[in-house]
Amino acid sequence: MAKNDTLKTASVLAFERKLDPSDALLYASSWEKREDEQQWQPVAVREKSVRGTISNRLKAKDQDPAKLDAAIENPNLQTVDVATLPHDADTLVARFTLRVLAGAGTPSACNNAEYQAKLEQAVAEYKQAQGFGELAHRYANNLANGRFLWRNRMGAEQVEVSIRQLAKGKATKEWTFDALTLSLRAFEDTAELKELAGVIAQALAGEQHLLLEVVAYVRVGSGQEVFPSQELILDRGRGDKSKTLYHVSNIAGIHSQKLGNAIRTIDTWYPNENDEDLGPIAVEPYGSVTTQGKAYRQPKQKADFYSLLDNWMIKDQVPSKEDQHFVMATLIRGGVFGEAG
Repeated sequence: MAKNDTLKTASVLAFERKLDPSDALLYASSWEKREDEQQWQPVAVREKSVRGTISNRLKAKDQDPAKLDAAIENPNLQTVDVATLPHDADTLVARFTLRVLAGAGTPSACNNAEYQAKLEQAVAEYKQAQGFGELAHRYANNLANGRFLWRNRMGAEQVEVSIRQLAKGKATKEWTFDALTLSLRAFEDTAELKELAGVIAQALAGEQHLLLEVVAYVRVGSGQEVFPSQELILDRGRGDKSKTLYHVSNIAGIHSQKLGNAIRTIDTWYPNENDEDLGPIAVEPYGSVTTQGKAYRQPKQKADFYSLLDNWMIKDQVPSKEDQHFVMATLIRGGVFGEAG
């Protein structure tokens, strides 16, 4: 690509996400009858009032024995939402659909035609040289290993993930995976995963329309608690619930954003100075991991999405193969990436 000293980053630059999950709805069943939808019962969200004890870290002035005893006499009353399986059902069923859309790397809004042409040329060269096979392989793994179940996967006795390709409302292909045999820290390479990844890669490349139905069966035990998404309540008054769970028409659910975060947890290319075995992190412009309060792709290291994109587009410094994968995965994630005015 010829260098153009006058080319600048577009001030309006936006991309639509190309992996588009629905919310997941949660149902209860028994393991033996898990595939019979007639036997599924919606998992309901209900309130529970609990009497907690003082367990938070105390300030120095509150560590006096008399003050602590007085505080313990005042119960810590809470109302929380909870979701559990019925006592006659030992299996959680989580179901959602996933659309895989074409046009990765093509902006939905761009106010600089010259920049857009350069970007589309770079994406075409990436597709020609690398293709979407590596990204699709990693997305397929995160569907098959049940990463999208989050806490519901932990401690489960059995987890089976069934993925069906739908066309005109009917299943044309189906894959079934034993999720617990697949690693969350590495990306496996089996014949079934290769086939699923191939279908996803074709959809990202625009060769076919793809709609997947994903159903996970999680054997956790009768009556056990399950974990829908928790709602963020910004304006919480006194006396309100301390935990509010997400539900759709009284059926417990997992946010589509949370599913998307799990599916795009494929970034193993970030700089890791301490060589910690962190495993993959979610694709984010700055490699943000909120649970650790850390960004693994720092602008000072020129490892963040914006530095890599600008070097590629403006300075004609083609990133390494791994960084090209990261940039394309971020464009597939979608977002608003224009230069601030």
